[in-house]
This record gives sequence, C-alpha cells and structure tokens, in this order.
Amino acid sequence: MTDLLLAHCDPKAPLLDADTRARVLAQLPGWLPDPEHKLIARRFGFDNFYQTMAFVNAVAEIAHAQDHHPELLVGFNACTVSYSTHSRGGLTLNDCICAAQVGALPEATGG
Repeated sequence: MTDLLLAHCDPKAPLLDADTRARVLAQLPGWLPDPEHKLIARRFGFDNFYQTMAFVNAVAEIAHAQDHHPELLVGFNACTVSYSTHSRGGLTLNDCICAAQVGALPEATGG
C-alpha cells in the first residue's frame, strides 16, 4: 500500500475504483467523501483567526509542493478543506495524498 505521507502527486493519476477508494479512505481519519465520491472534505477547527491562517498557509505549502490544490472555506476559527481532481471528474490518489499530508500538519490539531 502507498505511504500517503511520503507519496508525490502524479498529474496522470486515474480515478480511484471503489475498492481502492475504500482502502485509501480508511487511512484518512476525519475525511468524508460526498455521496457521489467525487470529493473528500474535512473541517479543521481553531481557537482564533491567527491559528486558522497559519493552517491555511501550511496547506498552501503542500498544494504548491504537490501541484495539487484544494478548495478552502476559511472562517474566523475554522477551515474546511476539500479535494477533488477536477480534470478527472472525481477522486484520484492525488487527493488522498494531499489529504493525508494536510491531516498530518502540526497546525491541523487546532484548538
């Protein structure tokens, strides 16, 4: 099985089949797929806006390094991160790689 924390995104990554998707999502605690399995999302809570923005900046570093970018919904004390590979029309391993790396951020522990 792929170590999601060490993996790098592949621009040619295919959509995940149902079995692979289930196996990989089991490695991503807190990340929830939408009903159609086209995206995964997770809400991260914080004590204040400063912590929220530190987290957002850390997510931006991962996005830049992986060249795979999430949708972010940013508020005063929370940020919801969503991943989907729009060019493929659903979930790829790239989404799961980035989700794992975001979930492992020290900033992700929030408040």
